Amino acid sequence: MELTVGAILEGKVKSITNFGAFISLPDNHTGMVHISEVANAYVSDIRQHLTEGQDVKVMVIGLDNGKVNLSIKRLEPKPQREFGSRGNSHSAAPRNGGQNRPARTAPTPPPAPKTADQLFEEKLKAFMSESDSKISSIKQYSDHRTKSRRR
Repeated sequence: MELTVGAILEGKVKSITNFGAFISLPDNHTGMVHISEVANAYVSDIRQHLTEGQDVKVMVIGLDNGKVNLSIKRLEPKPQREFGSRGNSHSAAPRNGGQNRPARTAPTPPPAPKTADQLFEEKLKAFMSESDSKISSIKQYSDHRTKSRRR
């Protein structure tokens, strides 16, 4: 069986390290689930989430020089963030003193890409402005020097 990125497979936890877990896959393949790909929440001890011999469902997220990178968390639904929460689960009270925040609006779409002519015009304006300011400072300097010599 050929492994491809995005494939969902059944495997068995072969061994656990501090940085991840090695998973036995079909057809004598082995892959690794990095500790950051175990769960949607922060994982400080992977052994609280996985045990050796456990059957797991994984997604292939990368193939790099014979190494198979796997994820468990990408197969789980993303948790809904509480309104006003900044990702930490221990914030009980809103940070804005209990006041209701206005509803979020839909993000504005990015502006249309600029044409080559528009980019050129912007660059030309910036150049001209910088050039004018340099010329005026040079003129002020030279005027000052010529006035002091006339005395």
